[in-house]
Amino acid sequence: MRVLIQRVSNASVTVDERIVGQIGPGLLILLGIGQEDSIDLVKTLVHKIVHMRIFGDDEGKMNRSLLDVNGQALVVSQFTLYADIRRGRRPSFTEAALPTIAEPLVERFKEAIATYGIPVEGGLFGAHMEVNLLNDGPVTIWLDSKDL
Repeated sequence: MRVLIQRVSNASVTVDERIVGQIGPGLLILLGIGQEDSIDLVKTLVHKIVHMRIFGDDEGKMNRSLLDVNGQALVVSQFTLYADIRRGRRPSFTEAALPTIAEPLVERFKEAIATYGIPVEGGLFGAHMEVNLLNDGPVTIWLDSKDL
């Protein structure tokens, strides 16, 4: 799994000129599912993300987690995080999971976040989405499950 996390003041996802998900302060989570990913990996990454101390405390130091600040999460599936550009000019996405594998894991990812009491919104799997965000910081963090 590959995850790009952005701390945001707000974020939204629009499909066909209709907002399908929006949050206030919290995390925009762009989520790529790989061929070898599993539900166990979902639980591991979600635990790490919701406890990651990337929100400022009273002194401005990153000492608070999404849980600590009562933040929200917007999860957007993004297979392009598996782009392989080692050959040629057109990215290959062969390491990304097929939709039949990826879509249920994206849903489980959102459900896992919700078990922590965090409000979760999402994009529309497989749709052409427009993602709007106001990055707070900016704080952007890349996680790859193979590095855990």
